[in-house]
Amino acid sequence: MKKKAWGLSKTIGSFFTNQHKLMEDFPERYSYNPTLRWNAELESYFSNAYGPHNFSRISKALTRPSCYSCIRVNTLKTTPDAVIDKLTAVLKENRADISKCEVVGLDNVVFVRGSGPHAINYGYAADGKPPKEVLVSRKCAEAVLRGAQVYVPGVLACSAHVEKGELVAVSVSVEQPGVDGGWGVGITRGTVLQGSQTDPYHLERNGLYIGQGRAMMSRSGMFRVTEGLAVDMSDRVFHLPSFRDVLEGEIFLQNLPSIVAARALDPQKGERILDMCAAPGGKTTAIAILMKDEGEIVAVDRSHNKVQGIHKLAAEMGLSCITPYKLDALKAVCVRNESEDLSDPSCAKDNHGGHIQDSNFMKSEVEKIESITFERLNAENDFKKAVSNEKANESSYISKADIRKEMRRKRNGPGRNQCLGGKVEKSKGFAPSSFDRVLLDAPCSALGLRPRLFIGEETIESLRKHAIYQRRMFDQAVQLVRPGGVIVYSTCTINPGENEALVRYALDTYKFLSLAPQHPRIGGPGLVGRFEFPDGYTEEWLRPGEEELVQRFDPSSPLDTIGFFIAKFVVGSNEADLQNPSS
Repeated sequence: MKKKAWGLSKTIGSFFTNQHKLMEDFPERYSYNPTLRWNAELESYFSNAYGPHNFSRISKALTRPSCYSCIRVNTLKTTPDAVIDKLTAVLKENRADISKCEVVGLDNVVFVRGSGPHAINYGYAADGKPPKEVLVSRKCAEAVLRGAQVYVPGVLACSAHVEKGELVAVSVSVEQPGVDGGWGVGITRGTVLQGSQTDPYHLERNGLYIGQGRAMMSRSGMFRVTEGLAVDMSDRVFHLPSFRDVLEGEIFLQNLPSIVAARALDPQKGERILDMCAAPGGKTTAIAILMKDEGEIVAVDRSHNKVQGIHKLAAEMGLSCITPYKLDALKAVCVRNESEDLSDPSCAKDNHGGHIQDSNFMKSEVEKIESITFERLNAENDFKKAVSNEKANESSYISKADIRKEMRRKRNGPGRNQCLGGKVEKSKGFAPSSFDRVLLDAPCSALGLRPRLFIGEETIESLRKHAIYQRRMFDQAVQLVRPGGVIVYSTCTINPGENEALVRYALDTYKFLSLAPQHPRIGGPGLVGRFEFPDGYTEEWLRPGEEELVQRFDPSSPLDTIGFFIAKFVVGSNEADLQNPSS
């Protein structure tokens, strides 16, 4: 298996060759060379866990995107070879390098090569006159580094007299420590940038330039409207093709470790599977495709809008075995009272250990969702055209309150009544031992996601809270799996307290659980040992011999993935442990 991982590393590592001149050769200010600012106690903790040198490499890797895009092919609709042919045609202007993954078990994965970091000529004049500039928020910049464009809500400040069509440099405003001990941007939206040291956080923006592009509207336009394309990025520090609206339903852009996590679950046709924290639905749909859309996948999330998103994605990919519910994963086990209706579908048990939707009903639901979505989109377009015709000759005034309201709506998503796809079904939980397999991709500190430009708000205390939350979820998962079943636990963080420490908790609390080998195995080993905090608390990690049974993905490794962790448990039988878990 190590040979397979090495082969994959070699394939991905070749993506780094033949790149443009590195940014380090250019002036310090107009370059991309960010540094993550960690909480001091947290930095000490991670340096102890990984070693100072390795943690420094991880920290640097987190500030950059992967050098490739990883695409999962919907093999129920098409094949990897057909997708490669279509992507080659779609991305011909980018001359994209596209290849198929050769690892056994990942033959539905396609890689599209990116490149970077590139040096950008921002046109800094010999007389010292700085280029015109657009300053964007940190979250906007992280999206641009992954291949997105600059849209109006992400623009914070701009040079004076920028007109549509002008070439502008794009820089990033990263949160800075405030006088109150907190973190903030400290820049009023609409600020005029002079290009001098009197600009807000002028020095702090050194090494935080992510590319340049053409302004798609004037400076005044960027701060007058609430939506639209502000800058069309023409020259990027990292070149990664955009897959927006490309082969919808046939492909899904997904991080490689997430695909491995779904594979590690090893779902089989006809099984009943629970995805406890399913949004946005990537792993859910991956599991459904591995099952050939035969069986039942219960996908839960506590957000109404996110459950709608799972509905929409399942319909888009033509999957009918997915049943999404709105449910807090901490309440996943049904606690039945005598007064409750025994016909409740969430708690009722049948021959399979739980309620299973009829496949014909689910297919009709998929068709219904597609129909409603199409009709509503048409209705919205007709309405917009009508309003446009009526107001064509009128000058309209948009108040600042309306602008703020619209920006909040774009940031938080549409309200419950504006969601496409109709009503979301709620659940009261599920009967114990009613699932064959459970995937718990737990909410976490997300310290493995990349690119990441800010980390300052995380502390030892906040990471401990994440760990407590995850243990409570795991307690629920253990109760829901039948004896002989499987639990796969995963996170997208590099924090041992949410990874190896959770495994230690699970094995020590539930003696009938055991770690199981994972296939495919391309990640590295887990961390063995413990860490003693200054307050006396000792965090236990893995014991010798257990490290090779988990997968830890290091963002600084040749695989060039996000930071990720996967553990797979086989469930034995011990009712006493289930009834009296350790606190």
